[in-house]
Amino acid sequence: MQGTGALEQTRELAPVPVQAGPILPSPKLLPAVVATKRLLFVRALEAALAGRRVFVLLPFAAIAGLVSYAGLPFEPAGSALGAVGAAACLGACLALRNLAALRLAVLFAAFWGGFCLLPVHGALWGTGMLPFPLYGQYEAVIDEILSATQEDRRVVVSALRPLGEAPSAPINKARLLIPAEPPLQPGDTVRGQLRLAPVPGPVLPGAFDGQFHAYFAGIGAYGNATGAMTRVAEATDFNLGRSVEDLRRAVGARLDEQMEGASAAIARAMVVGDQSAITDETRDVMAASGLAHIYSISGLHLSIVAGGVFWLVRLLLASLPGLAVRWPVKKLAAVAGIAAAFSYLLLAGGLANVPALRSTIMLALIFGAVLAGRRALTMRNVAIAALVVILLDPASVFRASFQLSFAAVVALIGIYELPRRTPSVHRAGIARLIVSVGTAALTSFIAGTATLLFSAYHFQQTAPLGVIGNVLVLPVVSLVIMPFGVLSVLLMPLGLEAPFVAVMGWGIDRMVHGAVLVAGWSEGLTGNPLLTSTALLLGLAALAWFAFFPSRWRFLAPVAAIPLILLFGLDQRPDVLVADTTQAVAVRSETGLGLLTGRAGSFAVDVWGQHYQEEIAPVIDAARCDSLGCVVATEQFGVAVVRDVGAFAEDCARHDLVVTRLRAPIACRAQAQVIDRDDLARGGVHWLKWEDGEQRFVVRTAVPNLTRPWRVRSQ
Repeated sequence: MQGTGALEQTRELAPVPVQAGPILPSPKLLPAVVATKRLLFVRALEAALAGRRVFVLLPFAAIAGLVSYAGLPFEPAGSALGAVGAAACLGACLALRNLAALRLAVLFAAFWGGFCLLPVHGALWGTGMLPFPLYGQYEAVIDEILSATQEDRRVVVSALRPLGEAPSAPINKARLLIPAEPPLQPGDTVRGQLRLAPVPGPVLPGAFDGQFHAYFAGIGAYGNATGAMTRVAEATDFNLGRSVEDLRRAVGARLDEQMEGASAAIARAMVVGDQSAITDETRDVMAASGLAHIYSISGLHLSIVAGGVFWLVRLLLASLPGLAVRWPVKKLAAVAGIAAAFSYLLLAGGLANVPALRSTIMLALIFGAVLAGRRALTMRNVAIAALVVILLDPASVFRASFQLSFAAVVALIGIYELPRRTPSVHRAGIARLIVSVGTAALTSFIAGTATLLFSAYHFQQTAPLGVIGNVLVLPVVSLVIMPFGVLSVLLMPLGLEAPFVAVMGWGIDRMVHGAVLVAGWSEGLTGNPLLTSTALLLGLAALAWFAFFPSRWRFLAPVAAIPLILLFGLDQRPDVLVADTTQAVAVRSETGLGLLTGRAGSFAVDVWGQHYQEEIAPVIDAARCDSLGCVVATEQFGVAVVRDVGAFAEDCARHDLVVTRLRAPIACRAQAQVIDRDDLARGGVHWLKWEDGEQRFVVRTAVPNLTRPWRVRSQ
């Protein structure tokens, strides 16, 4: 028997012949592995539910409600919204005894709250949308000065009153471009000749929707002054907004006096939130190097300012023996940090600056946790901050600034929550420097990865070397630009800011030089991803999963989202683009996109070229034009632009697509695909892709329908 046992051991230890091909798991082992993973996942889910992580999903549910409302093809009736809300409340009451049902009821309540937020905001602050241009002399009250240069100013006005024979403007507010003189402030009444125009729709399907955001801001028209403006009455009553605006202009003017060029423009953006003077060249360089977030006041800037004040106040109070013993030094410093954050928020533009608002709320929660003796950096605080921003400005959810900042903070807090080794307190100076640089690099990598999808969707641009750019520049921002910027503002009342502004300018110059260096290294590496809204929804779902699970299971959905986005989220390039308010018609030929009609350099053409990252030629070589219109024939299809009714008979029969600013005859639609003035009035910009199999174009319109209150209905 012993010999037999030894023989069996020998057989077990004997080498197994190696077979060619991949090593596959045993069929008997696979079910056990799957069962184990399933059990681990169930335990992770139970842990998340036990930790009340459902609260973290509330802002995601509200965002889903907002998206669902905005995507409806019709405007829901208020009675229907109320009935569903009442039914949801009743269901929540019935579910009080069942914890699982209660959780679902709470999530549905958040979803329905988000669904109803936009119509509520529309009823309170929405406006009629101007359907056609108006000209004449008007009086108006200055509500807000958005930006100002030496040549002109962008302002928001209200209480428009027609003078003389000017037609009435049935809108609440208008955004105007007016001359730089005379000096104005919010509350002043002005008079002048104005041209008011309808708010334009999206320049591309899925692009930024100016009508949507203007409606919820109460702005029903865009326009400009056609002559000089006169101030007929000054604001007399006290207004906090006006006082803050005066302070912002004064600080910006002092910076302009002592700085120039890109340094002055970036300083104004980082101190008072005015980015109007930053040139396109500077924006492109900063974006290519992954540093565009630096001149947009957000969590980085507010954390440096509020955190710096917290540290300084705590250090000052702790250095006084009598106070350090008798007073809660840390809590007093936290109060000072909150005050600094809200002061910086006002200087940065107040509630209109969504990233700064979200960051201020987050910092208030962090310092509030310090006052309460609780943990500060939690996903719950992120959810609270997001819910507050959504309640105050639900339309901001659809802007890139909210999506980028929200994704970055969720990712950073999520990584922070994971278990990690306790850092050693006994480190040499070089070791601390290495750790600081590594932390900055890791933070930049996490935030850059979390915002990659949203940046690619909104800007069609990525920064492959953004981590390097941030590692090079963030020390200068944290140690030079922001501290000396704060000191400059504090010393301006005494007139002693000049040397501190000079140091701040030196730091900005170094930052720009670093951006130029990294942008040069990135040249040729940046991709051009074109994503659909499906990709954005997949990213939102993955972010919700990441926020909900506190363990490493949180990485499952982000990893799974990558192949799903590659399968369902990539967009195609168009073969034809037709502008609605200009003559621009771009057609893809063998050499790329080119204009069949229209002017190169127009707004729509420039946006098209930037979005698809390709130059649109001023003309198509194969195009032929005469007084009746223009035609072009590619290897796949033919396109005709008809200017005169005499061309319909021939062009409709000979071309696959007919575009006209006239009303096309019914017979033409039976022969070819047609886009005429009625189609452009209903759908705005048209995007077309040729399908070889069907021998016709797939058509998308920038305006899905005219049934929503923010849409401009031409009369």
